Amino acid sequence: MPSPLGGAKLGGFLRVASQFVWQQPPHALQWALLLYYITDRKQFPGDESARRAALLEKIAEATRCGVDYIQLREKDLSGRELESLAHATVRAVRQAAPGKSATRILINSRTDIAIACAADGVHLTSTDVDPGDVRSVWRCGAGAPAREGAGSSGNSGQAPDREKSAPVVAVSCHSKEDVAHAASPGADFVVFAPVFEKRGAPDVRPVGLETLRDICRQPIPVLALGGITLDNAGQCIAAGAAGIAAIRLFQENDIADVVRRLRG
Repeated sequence: MPSPLGGAKLGGFLRVASQFVWQQPPHALQWALLLYYITDRKQFPGDESARRAALLEKIAEATRCGVDYIQLREKDLSGRELESLAHATVRAVRQAAPGKSATRILINSRTDIAIACAADGVHLTSTDVDPGDVRSVWRCGAGAPAREGAGSSGNSGQAPDREKSAPVVAVSCHSKEDVAHAASPGADFVVFAPVFEKRGAPDVRPVGLETLRDICRQPIPVLALGGITLDNAGQCIAAGAAGIAAIRLFQENDIADVVRRLRG
């Protein structure tokens, strides 16, 4: 049976759902549905060089289409390899939208590499250092300068009045306790997973929409991750999610079409 959220009706459903959800205190967001692309170059065909090139093109495509955040997650790379790819990623974003990109680059777990390549922040696991410690290190390491217009509200997905040198800090969470801990030391938002069953991971038990709804009552924006498709994204927003995080949704589809259907 086709999903009632599929096709042309999805964008309208999401607009209504997000407008309703974010009237609710205490952390009502005043900007658009957040979109969070998590990279995995190993899903692209070819050798390492071809995969890297395909990933950088997909990152540029995401930037041109207005995806808010790109998490460079390539966990199998050495520190030196990740730094090289991070530099290339930052260049790709800036070249894709010179002087006007609101897309933020977050480096997976490596604050040192994020600072070295002038990324916009880091994505932490629930067992990494506290977000407050990241901010302290970032102040000492200078961090990335704000891109023009990145602090404005609207479709950029960015919170207004963000400090120019402040990093964006996201945290992966898998329980209510993880979310509460991330909120306490000052993460910007959390990515909560897995909401739905993930393709290729049948042994990973999804938490479901009711758990997501409960998590979204925490005083921090929550992005839904895990098995997210165009057919079920609206259910996540209706449950209270501030946005959608995904790998395959962005890597395996035309991103312009994904963004249009989610935000249209």
